[in-house]
Formats: sequence, C-alpha cells, structure tokens
Amino acid sequence: MTAPTTVDPALAALGFANRVALAPMSGITDAPYRRMAARLGAGLVVSEMTAGEALAEGCPEARLKAEAPGCGRHVVQLAGCEARWMAEGARIAEAGGAQTIDINMGCPARRVTSGEAGSALMRDLDHALRLIEATVAAVTVPVTLKMRLGWDDRSRNAPELARRAEAAGVRAVTVHGRTRCQFYSGRADWTAVRTVKEAVTIPVVVYGDIAGFAGAETALRLSGADAVMVGRGAQGRPWFPGDLAHWLATGEPRPSPTLQQQSQLLTELYNDILIHYGSFVGARHARKHLGWGLDHAAEAAGIPLDTRKRHRTLLLTAERPEAAQRRLAEAFDAFAEAAAARGSGAAPEACAA
Repeated sequence: MTAPTTVDPALAALGFANRVALAPMSGITDAPYRRMAARLGAGLVVSEMTAGEALAEGCPEARLKAEAPGCGRHVVQLAGCEARWMAEGARIAEAGGAQTIDINMGCPARRVTSGEAGSALMRDLDHALRLIEATVAAVTVPVTLKMRLGWDDRSRNAPELARRAEAAGVRAVTVHGRTRCQFYSGRADWTAVRTVKEAVTIPVVVYGDIAGFAGAETALRLSGADAVMVGRGAQGRPWFPGDLAHWLATGEPRPSPTLQQQSQLLTELYNDILIHYGSFVGARHARKHLGWGLDHAAEAAGIPLDTRKRHRTLLLTAERPEAAQRRLAEAFDAFAEAAAARGSGAAPEACAA
C-alpha cells in the first residue's frame, strides 16, 4: 500500500471509524441512506446540507435533514451567509444531538452561491472567517469545514482559508479537488489538495471523483490527505464506502453484495425512506435511489441496455409502493437469470476505476 492505512488520531477523535467518509449530498444522504451506509462500513456519514437559518427557525424540512438516528457519529452540515444564523443553527443542531458541526463552503449550486453561501464564501475569506468563528464559538462540539480549491482558477485560495480556519478552531477540512466554476466538469485535481495539507496541521480529507479502489489510493498518494470522501461514487451502491475502507485497510477486496443481496438492500432502503418521509413523499424521493441501484446492478451483471431501460421505466413509473417493490424484484430476478445463463454473476467491485 502506498498510503497509510490507519486512522489519524485527530480523525478518530472526530468519529472516523476508518478512512472513508460518505459525503453530504442534498436530497440523497438523508437519514435512511446514512444509516445503511454506516451499517455497511462507511467510516463517517454527514447529513445533507442544512441551512442554519432554516434550522434555527424550526423549519420541519431542515429538522428532518439534521436527524441522525442509527447513523453512528451525528454530523450535521450547515450552510449560510450570516454569522448569527450559522451560530444559532449550530446551537440548535448541538442541542438536537449533533456531535460535529460541518460548515459548507464548497457547494457550487447556483441556488446556494447566489445567496452568498456555499463556495461563494471563498470569494471573501474575511466574511468566511466571521462565519467560522461564530460557529466555533457557539458550540462545544468539534467544527469541521468543507471547501473547494477556490472560486475559479485565478483564485485557488483553499490553503489560505484552511490556515485561517485552523487558527479559528476548525478541527479538520475536506477539500474537493475542483474550483466552484468547474462544478463537476473535468477531473478532480488531487495534487492541488496537497497544498492544503501542507498549509495546516489538522487532518485533511480529499474529495472528488473517488469512485474506485485504485482512484482512492491515487487520491491519497497525490494529496497526502488523511482520508477520502465518497460522493457520487456511492450512488446506487451504499456498500461502496465500506468496501473501499476495507480495501484501504487490508489491500484485499471483500465480497460485494450479490444481486439478491443488492435487491434486499434496495428494498430495505425503500421501506425506510417511506417511513422517514411518509408514503407519498417517500415514494417520489426514493425513485432516484431505485434507479441508481438498478443501473448499477444491470451494469455489473452485463445486462443489455435495452433490457435495463425497460425494467427501469417499469420501476420508476410505478405509482404505488407495492407495485414498485414488485417491479424491483422482477427486475433483479431477470438480471439474475440472464447472468446465470451466461455462467456469470454480478461483477466484483475490486476493479472499479
């Protein structure tokens, strides 16, 4: 192994069970998904981005996002552009059981940056620091920070922000290897994250394009980071962060879920989402998870694209939960039969790029 496999003590103090965290993703990493990922081996899971002001004002949706029963370490990510609301949101989150507050200064979405939150804060580091200082002062639990390399290629100021954040009391930083203006285009620049690692003494987590074992090892080697964060690479496969953690710790792949096990996990996740949101909202919210899970299973089993699309359409147009569950089972049965006919099974994850 080219990168160390043990968890940095400073990361362990923040609740990292291993070196792989599940990224906060809006509309995706809700409590049901975080519970499953944590159970399947993710070293740390982080809530969806939650507006500090909305949480402080008691918005039901914000409160739901910040919930974390059974998710392991309770980490709530907050976003905002005003120090008073970040501070009050952090206090509410801590009172609700949050054991770590993560500040979002990395989200590139226009709806966030247009309000001078998320990665827009990297255009004004003095203002960003005021938010950090207010959040740290408001709580007794650790505060961490998630950022990008900068707003654009002309202002890659992540090292400076990280230095100032550490001086203000931030305990770890996560760096996405892109600027805000890149959004998700091109490739994440893991080497650039090393400049942040060299600027601070607190742990650094590298993020962006972590979708396979080899990529994760390369990201750790190039960045010098202490851990990796998985985002889109976990869509449709909540077991991947745990598989990756096992690989980094042992150098050996662990058996990935069979098609039958994947079907069971998706069904479990679907039912948990229905309970979390209620049947009507939950059924709509779960469609993306079902679609990603189906796509991943079909690709791993070598299912032809036309067959995959047919089952996907049937599944995602099901209006009632019972119909969705039935069509999900039918799709996986068909995939298993096709794989068995070819004398194969679902491909292992060890070779994921």
